[in-house]
Amino acid sequence: MNNAQQIDKGRLMRMATYASVMTAVTLIVAKLIAWFISDSVSILATLVDSSLDVLASMVNLVAVNHALQPADREHRFGHGKAEPLAGLGQSMFIAGSAGILLLQAISRLIRPQELTAGVGLGIGVMIFSIVATLVLLSFQRYVIRHTGSTAIKADALHYKTDLLVNGSVIVALVLAVYGLSVFDPIFAIAIALFILYSAWSIVREAIDLLMDHELPDEERQKIRATVLNHPNARGLHDLRTRRSGTTVFVQLHLELDETLSLKEAHAIADELENAVKDLFDEAEVIIHEDPITHLPPNPQSIK
Repeated sequence: MNNAQQIDKGRLMRMATYASVMTAVTLIVAKLIAWFISDSVSILATLVDSSLDVLASMVNLVAVNHALQPADREHRFGHGKAEPLAGLGQSMFIAGSAGILLLQAISRLIRPQELTAGVGLGIGVMIFSIVATLVLLSFQRYVIRHTGSTAIKADALHYKTDLLVNGSVIVALVLAVYGLSVFDPIFAIAIALFILYSAWSIVREAIDLLMDHELPDEERQKIRATVLNHPNARGLHDLRTRRSGTTVFVQLHLELDETLSLKEAHAIADELENAVKDLFDEAEVIIHEDPITHLPPNPQSIK
């Protein structure tokens, strides 16, 4: 990948974090007004969630900028793991917001309160929130497709849950118009539980990246097929893969005929390193050549 492509990728990721922060701040102002007028605990739930969105997005902003820094003497493999660390930070914010919502909703369920004022305004704010979130998500999907950023994926996952949250609040407010205000705290509890579930999804992905979890089997099979398709490849072993930020790291031992010269073996390894790199947007590949004696030709190379 050339420098221009890398600069574009970094620019996209930074733009996504800026857009996330601005969207969250805008929604906080709108929801704060709606909650102050209506006193709906469901709107309070989304207000708390949007407030945590700002903190999470700011963590993302710092993490993405750090992750995009090039490798240095102290960090030879780059700074990509700043992204899953940001994901863990986001999950703590999300879980905290869920806990606050549960306490507020249970309190309102024990001491019910009719919603009379500001219901129409609340519904309007929720519709506005859905539209703004859809616009942000469309941009985030574009960025994820071109960068594979873990931090942006985590942020997008949170905003996807916001769509369901905002939709459920609209339903709760409509029911309140017909005298069914009890559904307001019930929906808030459901929202809190769903937020906890989304937090666990982020934690699981972040831990996989921090623990250098292998790439999916489908991607590992593509690597194997690419290597074994070379006419001089006799096999491979000790394939190791991991992902750090937007970069994929691949290491493997390539089995070659022992009669090849060092220059020939090195040229073959270079060809295969480039071929494996082409499978990913950004990758670092290390191939170690192992001499093999008295093996038949690679059956996968026979056309």
